Amino acid sequence: MAKAKATPEPEIDAASAEASVASATAPGDEAAPAAEKSTRSLPRLPALPSLPVRPSRPSRESGAEPSDPAVITPASTGARDARDRARDARRLARRAAAARRAVERVEVRRFTRRSRHRRAALITAAAVVVALVGSVAIAVFSPLLSLQTITIEGTSRVDEKAVLKSLDSQIGKPLALIDFAAVKSDLSEFPLIESYVTETMPPHTLVIRITERSPIASVKIGKTFELVDPAGVVISSATKRPAGVPVVKVAGDALDGKVYRSTAEVLLALPSQLLKRVNSVSASTADDVTLKLTTGETVVWGSADQSTKKALLLTGLIKDHTARDPEQAVEYDVSAPDNGIIRTK
Repeated sequence: MAKAKATPEPEIDAASAEASVASATAPGDEAAPAAEKSTRSLPRLPALPSLPVRPSRPSRESGAEPSDPAVITPASTGARDARDRARDARRLARRAAAARRAVERVEVRRFTRRSRHRRAALITAAAVVVALVGSVAIAVFSPLLSLQTITIEGTSRVDEKAVLKSLDSQIGKPLALIDFAAVKSDLSEFPLIESYVTETMPPHTLVIRITERSPIASVKIGKTFELVDPAGVVISSATKRPAGVPVVKVAGDALDGKVYRSTAEVLLALPSQLLKRVNSVSASTADDVTLKLTTGETVVWGSADQSTKKALLLTGLIKDHTARDPEQAVEYDVSAPDNGIIRTK
């Protein structure tokens, strides 16, 4: 049995198909089934999609108003321009905000960097100060700077060895921990010391410069002569009269009373050349001071008021009397400093 060879069906477009159907059905009804049968055997073509109809644009020459809303009008053009301007404004605002934020970020970074550098500098300075203070404290309070030597200066009557022995308790202490209150207490045991100054000299030395009391007179108490300073402090005692200072004779022999203080003020006001000529000073009251010179003259001084002026007046009276009659014994009265008197004996 022979096999039939399949042949491809020719492609028929829609128009030719419709024409063939029409021609087949025109002679009579008998041909209709056959035509219908042939039509069913034709392949169906897919339906084409419908395209949107574009509205027709009005003629520019006619000037007719468009009835369709999609047509561009001046009002729609203005609205679109407004929207474009608003969009541009928003874009510019966003750009400005972005630029401002960028500037602010730069300023924040710069300020942060500056603050960080300043903080680092402060921390470094504080660390240096702490290290320096710590090293100084360690050096000062350590045995590296302990007291090992005490030097005494300015003494002639004060026993230097006794002073050094009294300060032994300070040896071995760091220079910063020397008890100067204890030093003051120890030196106050020496009446000949009027004042003193201390100086620490690292690494191991303490220097004490002493000012001794200066005797201004001697006071005879019984058979003893007490060498005293202007404050009435006894510097030394002797059975013989000390040379170079006058003898003070005060009522009651009190060295802490007004009478002695008045005589001391008078002696302190005298020039050194005139003080050497004073042999003795006597006073029954604070307002009755009398000087006895080595040449035999007497000076009525009175009180200690205006003693400097009285000393100048006395110097002039002595000079005047020496020029006139130095052999004549006289008495000088300077109790009234504005009117000096020379009386002959």
